[in-house]
Amino acid sequence: MSRLNASQIAEAMQALDSWQLDGEEIRKQFVFEDFMVAMAFVNRVAEVAEAANHHPDIDIRYNKVLCALSTHSEGGLTNKDFELAARMDSLTEAQV
Repeated sequence: MSRLNASQIAEAMQALDSWQLDGEEIRKQFVFEDFMVAMAFVNRVAEVAEAANHHPDIDIRYNKVLCALSTHSEGGLTNKDFELAARMDSLTEAQV
């Protein structure tokens, strides 16, 4: 696994829905109908992240979940971040 360069990051960002580049990480706020639905999402993310051995930063505010991804061991973004971001997006689609 190696850190992506600016053009690789730009290309990978195009494949994501509503994620934003913020320095050396990508972020997205997920909004749910209530706290319990938000927590169910966080628990699903935890399972997927643990299986991938790649853990996001998560901030929970009632029905809003802010997720941030970066590969700290590489000092920036790698394919692992974009793969987990896409997987997180698919988790929200599965619950609708």
